[in-house]
Amino acid sequence: MGQVIPFPKRPAGGRDQSALVEVHRCDQGEALVVKGLFESEGIPVLVRSRIAHSVHPFTVGAQGEVILLVPRADADRSRRLLSP
Repeated sequence: MGQVIPFPKRPAGGRDQSALVEVHRCDQGEALVVKGLFESEGIPVLVRSRIAHSVHPFTVGAQGEVILLVPRADADRSRRLLSP
């Protein structure tokens, strides 16, 4: 029969340092530039949006909002990169 595999436990301390946190909201064009900046600095980034390009290839205002997420451990550094 099959074997039951237990669900992984969270690390001690209660805070998962690999969790993703939001660091920036912008339009799609800016998101591509910021993503490139983060990746050039070795910061992994996830770009999240509700844009369905196959249905609506163009976006306007908040409908085209993109959220950039990075690992919690890199959040402060990524915010410093974006500060003027």
